[in-house]
Amino acid sequence: MPGYLETLTARLTAGVERLSPEIRTRHAAYLKKAQNPDGGFSGREGGSDLYYTGFALRGLALLGELSGPVAEGAARYLKSRLHGQAQIIDFVSLLYGALLLQGSAGVDIFEDADPNWPEAVATTLEQLRREDGGYVKTIESSSSSTYNTFLVVLCQQLIGREIREPAKMLEFVRSRRREDGGFVEITAMRKSGTNPTAAAIGLLKILGGVDHDLREGTLDFLVEMQNDEGGLTANTRIPVADLLSTFTGLVTLANLDALDEIDRDRARKFAESMQCADGGFHMAVLDPAADVEYTFYGLGSLAILMS
Repeated sequence: MPGYLETLTARLTAGVERLSPEIRTRHAAYLKKAQNPDGGFSGREGGSDLYYTGFALRGLALLGELSGPVAEGAARYLKSRLHGQAQIIDFVSLLYGALLLQGSAGVDIFEDADPNWPEAVATTLEQLRREDGGYVKTIESSSSSTYNTFLVVLCQQLIGREIREPAKMLEFVRSRRREDGGFVEITAMRKSGTNPTAAAIGLLKILGGVDHDLREGTLDFLVEMQNDEGGLTANTRIPVADLLSTFTGLVTLANLDALDEIDRDRARKFAESMQCADGGFHMAVLDPAADVEYTFYGLGSLAILMS
């Protein structure tokens, strides 16, 4: 059975195929041009890293452009990072990037790796588990994170491992729900955010824990996050819409079979307005530049709205 990321990618790919050839070509060219000589991709500052490389590979895969020299270079970069230390988000980027390269270009970056590497990854992940059923960002942390718990579960799916004590994790996720209908990242927070809500609903979908009351409350919260720009904001204290929150909000609505709860046409116009003339997407209305992360969010937002 396909995992969460594979299912999402299939949906996004179908939506991207409905975009105009001009849009697909322009953003594919932007992503290809962003690749560094070492085969990786970077953010707006610094050299290549797994996080940004993961977003670039996801964008290229959606566009059907993850092949040839681009794929070979990316494989070379990912192989160079197999033995380094990485945070959970980097684990996800590495593992899913490897899966995309295998599926799109037939490149296996683990062909020469220790065959026991999945077990080593699983052991490392369990060091981040806490008594409440959630997972922390680093071994030194004590408070479980909604987002990092979601990332750990994605990693477990990618390496074929079962969720440990799913009932306890389900209880943990539900404890992060607030009266406004959304979810928070850490216990101390009182006001929900679009992005932790997306992580929570993703987890609950995997765990089979979305009931009617939870669904309706989440929809009420997300509808309030769409502002006059048409996009979604990160929370009620931030007035400006951004592509990250718009993308994660749309994914959540899609997971709840409720995309029509918001104004889809205005959301599409917002996402389209974030495009740069020479390719790529920027984050928000006042953001002057594009990057590979927000290019993925932009393509993903348009894809969901087209699906």
